[in-house]
Amino acid sequence: MSDLDIRPAAPADLPAVVAMLADDSLGARRESPDDLAPYHAAYQRLADDPNQHLMVAVRESRVVGTLQLTVIPGLSRRGATRSVIEGVRVHADERGSGLGTRMIEWAVDESRRLDCQLVQLTSDASRTDAHRFYERLGFTASHVGFKLAL
Repeated sequence: MSDLDIRPAAPADLPAVVAMLADDSLGARRESPDDLAPYHAAYQRLADDPNQHLMVAVRESRVVGTLQLTVIPGLSRRGATRSVIEGVRVHADERGSGLGTRMIEWAVDESRRLDCQLVQLTSDASRTDAHRFYERLGFTASHVGFKLAL
């Protein structure tokens, strides 16, 4: 994968990123690729926050993957800093190519570089293939997550 570049997302990348977010049964119900205005506003909030890292994987000038890495300083675990990996998506043409592994490895390495002591992520309960993928990479399903829509 030497032809792969993982770099911060730019505003011009948003159409490709949003298309990947919408490209499954869950995302199709909650994303709006035809209305990018809220995504541009969200992008600016992320860009203004040094603890947010919206990344894209680019091959041959084409965005083929994305993830968001959030760094959270905390008091628990003796003042540990943790990172959260969110919004991991791989373009349909690239699934099974090892790209997802490379992106998660990047996020873990970057978390170490940023002195995080823990990397965590959540995955929708229905994404059983993703659960196996994360377990293969050393993550353990150690907690139960809860959400409250506001």
